[in-house]
Amino acid sequence: MKLNSIKPALGSTSDRKRVGRGIGSGWGKTCARGHKGQKSRSGGFHKVGFEGGQMPLQRRLPKVGFSSRVGRVSSEVRLSELNSIDADVIDLDVLKATNTVTKNTLFVKVMLSGEIGKSITLKGIKASKGAQAAIEAAGGKIEA
Repeated sequence: MKLNSIKPALGSTSDRKRVGRGIGSGWGKTCARGHKGQKSRSGGFHKVGFEGGQMPLQRRLPKVGFSSRVGRVSSEVRLSELNSIDADVIDLDVLKATNTVTKNTLFVKVMLSGEIGKSITLKGIKASKGAQAAIEAAGGKIEA
């Protein structure tokens, strides 16, 4: 095989339209542009979405807010919810098993809400400053 012999597959390409070559070609006179108007002229074009000066659709509709993709897989857990879990070491799998967080959750943060009455170890779970202080005060610890 040689580089100068490479061709596209048969039927995958079609010849370009040669316009303005007389009546017999089928693309003579107006060259398939129709009669008159901006689109028939050379250099005549308008922007995508242009509606002839009317307020375009993308400007008539209101802007809609932003939905964080990280927020869809993140959850918050209260300190009081950790009290009901019967495990010394709490990680993401334990929270999913006890239905404290949903199955599609990837990131969890413990917030200071309620009280904790037992010593627990958080593994791979973040905690707010207040929650961290409360866990350490109860004799627990937080591992990265």
